[in-house]
Amino acid sequence: MTLGSFVVRNTFRNKRRSLLTMISISFSLLLLTLMICIWRSFYVDQVAPEASRRLIVRDRVSLAFFLPAFYRDKIRNVPGVTAVAPMTWFGGRYIDDKPNHFFAQMGTDPDEYLKVASDKIVPPDQMKAWQQDRAGALVDVTLANKYGWKIGDHITLQANIFPVNLDLTIRGIYHRDPPQNALYFNAKYLEEAVPWFKGQAGWYIAQVDSADHVAEASSVIDDMFRNSPLQTKTESEKAFQLGFVASLGNIKAFILGICGAVVFTIMLVSANTMAMSVRSRTREVALLKTLGFTRQRVLSIFVSESVALSLAGGVLGILVAIPVIAGLTHRFIGLGIPLDMKVNPAAAGLSLVMALILGLVSGYIPAYKASRMNIVEALRYIG
Repeated sequence: MTLGSFVVRNTFRNKRRSLLTMISISFSLLLLTLMICIWRSFYVDQVAPEASRRLIVRDRVSLAFFLPAFYRDKIRNVPGVTAVAPMTWFGGRYIDDKPNHFFAQMGTDPDEYLKVASDKIVPPDQMKAWQQDRAGALVDVTLANKYGWKIGDHITLQANIFPVNLDLTIRGIYHRDPPQNALYFNAKYLEEAVPWFKGQAGWYIAQVDSADHVAEASSVIDDMFRNSPLQTKTESEKAFQLGFVASLGNIKAFILGICGAVVFTIMLVSANTMAMSVRSRTREVALLKTLGFTRQRVLSIFVSESVALSLAGGVLGILVAIPVIAGLTHRFIGLGIPLDMKVNPAAAGLSLVMALILGLVSGYIPAYKASRMNIVEALRYIG
């Protein structure tokens, strides 16, 4: 029997205890992997080149306040800005209020929106049909596949924020990576149905000629409306999306707190398991020493068992994290936030390294005590 097979057999000699410990570790590593992926997607990953040149101009106080239509022409005249489109969140109900029937619905200008959102791929004939139909709609291909929508289908968005139902005809289906699960319609249709909304927009989305001019253009736009009754806040598209996330609270502190709790929990679980294992095998340690096993060899055996158990739990946690993160990504996409969260090799590797380190740290103290046992005292042990 090799040392490796000896460690594996002893790691799972008490199957119930080992299984429960492995499940506890896997759940902790699942949370840790989830937090790593969220942190990477929110604060580390770079946006696509097209998105890095987009600006969101909204009311400085809240998205609940609309901006006047004449702001659009003023924004268009800012140096570096190549296109501007109005955006308004409709927030209607499709079928019912169930979460699985929720998706982003926004009114815009079909003639200019796709110049700003150049990363959306639409067949030319469908683009033209959408631009020519005042009651036409443009939908994401993932959303169309979910509900079985086809070109020419009629859908109704029921009143929620605005006091009107929108009867729309699907004229175009766009592709985007990552998908967005959003529907766009002509804002003029909403203005005609709701007179008090005429000449307003929820926010404006602008395209800048270069990512290097984003900061400068943002500053110019906000300075332009600084003395206006409705001041603006201009930010990058990613910062705008993170604003929704930030409304939940201090996400960075939350993620760091969860990671700290996970690490502490893994250490306690693993250390407790190894302590129980050492106590139940006290006489076995004495026999190993009697057979000539050195302190270093006994120490390596017990530490290896701790690491093996921790890594097994880590692998299981990462495997479970893959579908969980995919579901969470789909939920963000449903809210109109195109985050592309995945368990990439870096995230999986970091979680496994953490499991390895914690296995070493939590297993060392019980293993060290076992290696220092006196043979006679260990043989007398009753427990």
